[in-house]
Parts: sequence; structure tokens; C-alpha cells
Amino acid sequence: MGGLKRYLRAFWRIASRPSAHLPLGLLTLGGFLFGVIFWGGFNTALEVTNTEEFCISCHEMRDNVYQELTQTVHFTNRTGVRATCPDCHVPHDWTDKIARKMQASKEVWGHLFGTISTPAKFQEHRLALAKHEWARLKANDSLECRNCHSTEAMDLVAQNSRAERIHQEYLFSGERTCIDCHKGIAHRLPDMTGIEPGWKVDEELRGPAPEERPAGS
Repeated sequence: MGGLKRYLRAFWRIASRPSAHLPLGLLTLGGFLFGVIFWGGFNTALEVTNTEEFCISCHEMRDNVYQELTQTVHFTNRTGVRATCPDCHVPHDWTDKIARKMQASKEVWGHLFGTISTPAKFQEHRLALAKHEWARLKANDSLECRNCHSTEAMDLVAQNSRAERIHQEYLFSGERTCIDCHKGIAHRLPDMTGIEPGWKVDEELRGPAPEERPAGS
């Protein structure tokens, strides 16, 4: 026991004032190696948590919203270009990505406490979850949508007349952002009848439900 105490005291003496006991070169090398290992581990963890496999590793996502996604054009289409969970819910820019990851850390508590652990609980919270995500996308000007969709690259002439008119009138003018019109494109819309006063989808913006859309449209 006495030997352990001496060892701990010696360790603390060096750890509390490393510059007084270790050469500067060794400290510099140790700090550099620690930084490389920490940064590599941090980025590896970031990339692992930024995959669809990670997103649907919990049954709440796998059994609910992911099943809805598989029925939409964002999952299966004529070109084979698929949008995964992080594509739509995590910005690509590093700074914005870190901020989003910090926000999403609260979802861990929801998983641990079973907030939406059953389909019934999910439906109960669906409206609040949807409104929270819509508000977030509204606030960041649909940043995640712009991971793949660029207004600068849009060829309005190639769009149908309805899409061309609406994009020209609302999107390019800055009056609206993507999420204002494109709710329910990857997940079903919650029923807000009788909950949100005046809730309706503008007739000119109304589109078919995901399961009604032809494959590859």
C-alpha cells in the first residue's frame, strides 16, 4: 500500500508540473502525438455517427421514419441517386455539422428514456418532432436540402411549368425556402387538422402522397 501511495505521489508531481521533470522536446512530441490520436479518433467517431447505418441502428428510426423513406423517390429512382438520413438532416459544412451533432445529442436521452419507443408513442410525438425539424430548416434556409439541390444549378426551363413558376416566384425571390413547400417528401405529414388553426396545404403547392408518386419521378 505504501508503494502505491509513493507511485501516485510521484505521478502527480510529474503530471502537475511536467515541464519541470521532462525535456521540452519530449513534451512537444508527446503533445503532438496526443493531438494526432485525439483528432483522428474524433473524426472517426464523427464519420461513423454520420452514416445511415448508425441512424437506423436504433429501432425508433428503423421501424418508423426509415420505412417511410424507402417508399419515396429519395430512396429509389431511375438514376439510382439515393439521399440518406445524414444528407437531409446534417449539413456538410464542418462547423454547421458540429453544431448539428451537438443539437442531436439530446436524442440519446430520448432513446434511453423511451420517448418514442413504440409506434403509438411515435405517433403521439410526431407533430412536435415534425414542427421542430421544419422550424430548424426554416431558420437555416433549408441548408440540408442545399447539400444536393443548388438553386444556381437549377434549369428552370427543364422543369414543368408549375414547378418553374413556383420556384421563380417564391424560391428565387427569397420569399420562401425549400421546406416551406416541400414538407412530407420523405416522411408522412402529421395530421394537423383541428390542431393547427387554418392548417392546409396551398392547392398550387399540393402534390401526391409519397406512396402515390410514380417510381423515378
